[in-house]
Amino acid sequence: MANEEAEKKKNSTSSEAKQPVKTAKKKALGWMEWLRGWFYLVYEMLFQRILASHLQNPMPLPPINDVTCIVTGSTSGIGREIARQLAEAGAHVVMAVRSTNRAQELIRKWQEEWSGKGLPLNIEVMELDLLSLDSVARFAEAWNARMAPVHVLINNAGIFSIGEPQKFSKDGYEEHMQVNHLAPAMLSILLLPSLIRGSPSRIINVNSTMHYVGFVDPEDMNVVSGKRKYTSIVGYGGSKLAQIMFSSVLHKRLPAEAGVSVVCNTPGIVLTNVARDLPQFLQVGYRLIPYFIFNAEEGSRSTLFAATDPQISEYCEMLKADDWPACAYISHDCRPTNASEEAHSIETSYKVWEKTLELVGLPSDAVERLIEGEEIKCRYGNSQE
Repeated sequence: MANEEAEKKKNSTSSEAKQPVKTAKKKALGWMEWLRGWFYLVYEMLFQRILASHLQNPMPLPPINDVTCIVTGSTSGIGREIARQLAEAGAHVVMAVRSTNRAQELIRKWQEEWSGKGLPLNIEVMELDLLSLDSVARFAEAWNARMAPVHVLINNAGIFSIGEPQKFSKDGYEEHMQVNHLAPAMLSILLLPSLIRGSPSRIINVNSTMHYVGFVDPEDMNVVSGKRKYTSIVGYGGSKLAQIMFSSVLHKRLPAEAGVSVVCNTPGIVLTNVARDLPQFLQVGYRLIPYFIFNAEEGSRSTLFAATDPQISEYCEMLKADDWPACAYISHDCRPTNASEEAHSIETSYKVWEKTLELVGLPSDAVERLIEGEEIKCRYGNSQE
């Protein structure tokens, strides 16, 4: 299924995706790219329900017993649906969350609802705060110390502080960039020993169509230089684009024998807790158009598809063999699609890769050394120098 759709998408966009690498420094999206990005957003909102009408809700999942899945941000929104449905399909689910008490309450509720339908759900909770890179490093250290495999890492947690002024984490990074990109990237790298142990395994990054209007300056990822005016859309769109660019380089650097696939996906336009950050009058309007907007269960489908479809790994290897410039990208209708034209910039993607590793305190050869079974030093966590 994934391969057939991929060929159609690749043939229709090969001229766009395989453009020569630009050497002149780009300062912002061009007007045409910006307009095209907003067109994609409006089109997705208006037609996503029609385009995804072939999907069942909830999405039927194959039995995934003996599969361990780590899901970040799994106490609300689509993350909660992802964790619950994976557990009901038989997976061992690790809820990686800030509020462990809230997660424990959810588990008790799910166990009661599941009682009599099968074996008790295999779910546990581990603390993870993506606004603290120390917390990310400690989480990875604690899990790797178990010498247990990870088969699916779902980087779901994210923030979109609509209309809010620019904020920075205690690590000194713009909050959208840290929560949506830097922390998940760091977690993915640090968990590579466990992902390799669980091979064939997958890293699933829950992305957004908003990346189409995003732009990343690797020399100004915090948007503090004054070259661009900060808005929440600039922060969010840039963080989601950076996530795809980093994922594309990770996808290329992982050899086939490592057995780790890297996928980004968009859940569509979903009614989630993002609405909490909207002005009150916009929240009212947001809820007046339920026909167009997915609920959390519907929004979880593309992530669940990316995490469980048996052809995903083969599709990722096909892209790598064809030297495709971007990693696999799954649309809200569970079909392969293309990320934005900017996401296909190989030159910028490698710059984002290098800068990301620098910002999270990891060596530039971290992936290669971890694949070889070596230990690496991180600036954060208990193993910091």
